[in-house]
Amino acid sequence: MGPDAVEIDANTMSLVAELVGTAVFAASGASAAVGKRLDLFGVVVIGVLCALGGGAVRDVLIDARPLVLTDWRYPLVAVAAALVVFRFHPALSRMRATMLVLDAAGLALFTVVGTVKGLEYGFAVYAACIVGVLSGIGGGILRDVLVQEIPAVLREDFYAMAAVIGAVIVSVGERWESRIGHWTLMLIAIAAVFVVRMVAIRYRWEAPKPKF
Repeated sequence: MGPDAVEIDANTMSLVAELVGTAVFAASGASAAVGKRLDLFGVVVIGVLCALGGGAVRDVLIDARPLVLTDWRYPLVAVAAALVVFRFHPALSRMRATMLVLDAAGLALFTVVGTVKGLEYGFAVYAACIVGVLSGIGGGILRDVLVQEIPAVLREDFYAMAAVIGAVIVSVGERWESRIGHWTLMLIAIAAVFVVRMVAIRYRWEAPKPKF
């Protein structure tokens, strides 16, 4: 297999990862909208913004054209996922644990992909981490603001912290990428974000809060 084939395969896998993350976050946003009893339009809008908001922030930061405006597959996947949630929400409403798992998976995928893109555009390690974290949490912030909830990132410390851990793993691990492999590094970082987020949910980890 030549280098061109390897590059095409890597690009395909990156596209698949981003589309999966898009669908997951769209479902998360649509579920929140359904919970607030919004109509079809509101469910789709919040689902799409949740799915594409973080990626749009990332693309603006790295001075790239937002994918939502240049690749029809992203908004199409987001709209389709939101419509599925709208149609089947009675069944999904009994699957809160599943939605938390999907949200953690979306956070992991977008954080890692965003950090990798920051590094590819020549950003310093700390800047690539910022790009990755904002890519991961941006959509969730939009979702919570639009449904009039305090953003999870402000009340669940290990939401953003999980993203930070994944971004640091990618940025620091880049120097050993030639030894362990690009996709191995990405999978390690994705798994780290996902596991930390799920353990934090399971054991209700949170930062100290003011006492009154």
